[in-house]
Amino acid sequence: MCSIVKLVVQVKLLPTPEQAAALEATLHAVNTAADLVSAVAFDQQCFRNYDLREHTYDRIKAEYGLAAQAAQHVIKKVADAYRTFHANLRAGNVGAPGAKRRTRAESRPITFRPDAAQPYDDRCLSWLMQARTVSIWTTCGRLKNVAFTGSPEQLKTLAACRKGESDLVARDGGWYLYATCEVPDVPVTEPEGFLGVDLGIANIATTGDGTRHSGKGLNAVRHRNRELRRRLQAKRTKSARRLLKKRRRREARFAADTNHTIAKQIVTEAERTGQGIALEDLQGIRDRVRLRKPQRVTLHSWSFHQLGSFIAYKARRAGIALIHVDPAYTSQQCSACGHTERANRPDQETFLCTSCGFAEHADVNAARNIAARGVAGWAVSHAA
Repeated sequence: MCSIVKLVVQVKLLPTPEQAAALEATLHAVNTAADLVSAVAFDQQCFRNYDLREHTYDRIKAEYGLAAQAAQHVIKKVADAYRTFHANLRAGNVGAPGAKRRTRAESRPITFRPDAAQPYDDRCLSWLMQARTVSIWTTCGRLKNVAFTGSPEQLKTLAACRKGESDLVARDGGWYLYATCEVPDVPVTEPEGFLGVDLGIANIATTGDGTRHSGKGLNAVRHRNRELRRRLQAKRTKSARRLLKKRRRREARFAADTNHTIAKQIVTEAERTGQGIALEDLQGIRDRVRLRKPQRVTLHSWSFHQLGSFIAYKARRAGIALIHVDPAYTSQQCSACGHTERANRPDQETFLCTSCGFAEHADVNAARNIAARGVAGWAVSHAA
């Protein structure tokens, strides 16, 4: 049985002004209804989807003009939000018991933004792929012939693999649909060695073949945006807040585009050479590393997890083997003789082995160590 990869494909809606007004009114209605359901759930400590239906289903249909499926999706959205909230409480992500932040979060119901995303199923949303339009339910009636657009690859994936719910999203004055697609998994081919990838800040990614993807441009953009945010926040004017809101996602989009580009280049090179990809397991690194305050800002804006996830799903779609290895001492170990010592790193860029004299760029040397650990790890995990 072939496994699948779940992807989310984003397409942009191109509604007329009248259609956009209907979509906006719909989001406001369903999220006002979600606030009511959340208040009932909090007051009665009733968080299960089916239990909440008994208390709120008829009421939100009557008061907010919601169709049957829309009302059920609102209730499920609230139940899912509380499930996530309680999971975060158990994991300690909202603070320790008794902490001010946790007490404040537990003392009030979850609320929803007026333009928060709303899920749609095939009863509420129909796709006409050849015409590139959708028919979508709203509180103002069914909207037909709402145009959408996307890249050729997105549209191809959407037409062939869409399955399940889609989310209606309002963002920065635009309208989008996030559609779930189930793409058939490609069987992993046996790798001929591994391409090691060292993730960093000065260089976002460095591969064992010597390719370095510099982080200079991305870090400069982030520094410039930090300074701009600081100046705008100090002004405390309405126009400053408006500009902050306009720019809030620009940096995230720029970083994601950069990571997509780097991930595609790495996966393409591994596919061309028949190699697998070895990545560092950096989970929890922000808790382990101790840095000075200016360096902490850079570390906490480092999107290594996003880059790693992009590489992982692109490798999986291409059938390329992927393995995560222990990153301990990869920057201090000599990839030629194996000697490990802190003195091997005289500075950030340089690696010079004190034992055999081997010299290389520090990130390239680390990437080669990661590749060697990938070979060893793959051999152990796939031993006959």
